[in-house]
Parts: sequence; structure tokens; C-alpha cells
Amino acid sequence: MHVFLLHCADIFFPIFHTTFALFNVFGWIWPKTRKLNLFTLVLTAASWFILGMFFGIGYCPLTDWHYRILIKLGHDNLPYSYIQFVTERLTDFHPSPQPTEIVTVAVLCIAFACSLYCNYRDWKASSR
Repeated sequence: MHVFLLHCADIFFPIFHTTFALFNVFGWIWPKTRKLNLFTLVLTAASWFILGMFFGIGYCPLTDWHYRILIKLGHDNLPYSYIQFVTERLTDFHPSPQPTEIVTVAVLCIAFACSLYCNYRDWKASSR
């Protein structure tokens, strides 16, 4: 039963984590999700940079928890980056760590700027 639950968690984490990441990137597009998107982006940045001071820059609890499950299932040599991991798992392509991290941080920064701009624009429109 224990192994069954680990396999269930191994199915859950990529679905949830990938959905969360995609929401971070695109959630600012829809007016109804903009505030939540800004919150999840702040949460992600806090994890990467504040928790990252203690666990390594780019630290993500979701990746950590999922990797602990994968290790119990016998996987090893897992990449530090979740984006690298999911790319390898879905496509069997093994991207280089540094460019992957640069693109990941750049996308987060662009999404954060878009979210800030849209939330500010919405706030200004509602205060008229």
C-alpha cells in the first residue's frame, strides 16, 4: 500500500506543480485571476529567494517533496531544477542546467512584471 501511495503522489505532483507553474506564467491574462496570480508569483519568488537563502537559491518545496517521493521509489541523479526534470520526463531531452535556470528566472520576471502592471491598471480603473 505504501508504494501505491508513493506512485499516486508521483502522479499528483507533476500535474499540480506544472499547473501551478503555468498559472504563474499566464494567470495575469484573465482579470478574475490576476490577484491570485500576483500572490502565487510572490509566493514563488519568496520560496526561490528567501527560503533559497537557507536551502539554495531556487528552492521550491513542491520540488523537494516530489523528489523525496521519487528517491523512495528508487530514482536518483535528479536535476536541481523542476523545469529540467519535467522537460526530461516528458520529452527525454536533457537541457543544460544554467540556460534552463536563466530562462526560468526570466519568465518569472516577465510574468511578475505583467501581473504587477495588470493589477495596478485594474486597481487604478476601480478607484475612479
